[in-house]
Amino acid sequence: MAIIDGLNKVFESKIRLGIMSVLVANGSADFATLKSLLELTDGNLASHTRNLEEVGYIRCEKKFIGRKPNTTYVITEEGREAFAAHIAALERFLKECRS
Repeated sequence: MAIIDGLNKVFESKIRLGIMSVLVANGSADFATLKSLLELTDGNLASHTRNLEEVGYIRCEKKFIGRKPNTTYVITEEGREAFAAHIAALERFLKECRS
């Protein structure tokens, strides 16, 4: 088994890695917050959040605040576990590289 086998391909994108990092730290974040923090366009953020939704790592919640639509993303337990496993694999990889 290669030392990089434990890395999750979903997190190869720095954008998806960033989205998951924000959600791990906060539990949830709305579209505007993610867009601002990660300095993304609407379309770019939408495509990456869709990808994370499709694999079950995040969930999208849509509601209205007053008359304005609000989209919030919430990390799922599956997403939290997958991200933790990815970080652990990165740490193992770094330790192996030092040897």
